[in-house]
This record gives sequence, structure tokens and C-alpha cells, in this order.
Amino acid sequence: MKPILAVNMKAYESAFGERALDVARSAREVANSYNDIRLILVANPLNASRLVSVYEDLYIQHADPVGFGAYTGFLPPGGVKLEGIRGVLLNHSEHKILYRDLEKTINMARDAGLEVMACADTPGEAASIAHLKPDMIALEPPELIGTGIPVSRAKPDVITRGVSTVKSIDEEILVLAGAGITSGNDALRALELGAQGVLVASTVMKSREPGKKMMELAEWMTRWVKR
Repeated sequence: MKPILAVNMKAYESAFGERALDVARSAREVANSYNDIRLILVANPLNASRLVSVYEDLYIQHADPVGFGAYTGFLPPGGVKLEGIRGVLLNHSEHKILYRDLEKTINMARDAGLEVMACADTPGEAASIAHLKPDMIALEPPELIGTGIPVSRAKPDVITRGVSTVKSIDEEILVLAGAGITSGNDALRALELGAQGVLVASTVMKSREPGKKMMELAEWMTRWVKR
């Protein structure tokens, strides 16, 4: 299994327009250069269908538990799939959803042929979500998101407990670590603690050179693969 570098574009200014296309092109270059990792770009719903024409391993930041029909302002998983998008990120701390809606959306996404990455704030929430069987769970303590204080340093036990708990429920679910990861060394440390990847956002999207930052993260994660 390749370690996963997932970049959440959020709603930063760099997630839109030509700058977003530049990020997607850079992601393609990094992915092609570092074959030992998998780089997932998580796009804003507004321009995801545009970016997927540039970078194929693309997720969308949200979907709703609805099918096709008279639903204004909603994102049906089936429609996400028809746009050529590979997967969906659900339940981020900035966009929490009810457990029953999360369950329904995961099931609908799976039926549509989408991959699912679900976010959890704590190991306990990760355990609850593991019973819904998403493909990945991204464990992110919300108090560290965007702080530059990496979870892999500040709260390593969150990663170790989260991985252990999720794997005890379903060994097939991949566990990613996120929140405050800003350097390649932070990402490497998360892998050493048992995570199978990292979810980052501001460290890439607020960088003057997003491509260079993605390359740095990929380089350090590749070091772990080659040990």
C-alpha cells in the first residue's frame, strides 16, 4: 500500500481560478515524480469537475445523502461520479454531518463507485465511523488544524490510539493523520506512528509555491517507504 498524501484545497483563494489549475498541474508533476506515494487532491465542489481534467486522482470536499432529483444546492454522490471524480471527503471538522447522514452518504457513495475518506476528531469518533466502513479515516484533532503545531508531535497518542482502534474494527480501513502538519518531517513522524498517510491543507494551499511544498512532503514520505 502506498502512503497517501491528501491535500485539502478547502476554500482558500488558491483553490479557485488559474491558481487552482496551477496546484492541480503541480500535483500531477509530484505524483509522476514520486511513484511510491499516492497524492490525492481534495477540491472545492465549485470547480472540481474542471480540475479533474488536469489531475485525475481528485476527491470532492463534500456530498449529500440524496439521489438524482429535485434537490437544489445538494451534491448527490451519483452526480459526483458522473463528473469523473474519484472520491469524496466527508465529515471534516469544518463541515460536520449527523451520523445517520454520514452512514447514508457513505453507502450511496460506495454504491456509486466512489472512494470515501471520512474525518474524525478523536479516536472514539474514528471507532464509530469505522463501523460504517469508509475506505479511509482521517484523524484530525480540530484544535490543531491550521496552527502549525503537528499532531504527530503534539499528540502522538491520538495517532497510535486511533490506528489501533480502527484496525481492531476493520483492518482494511486506511488511517490518515492530519492537523498542523507543515513539514516533511511531520509527515514522516506520522507514518512512523502507524498512520498510512497524512491530510494537509494550509501548508500547501497558503504556500507561495504549493508545488514545492507538495514535493517536500512527498520526498520525506518516500524516505519512509524506502527504509
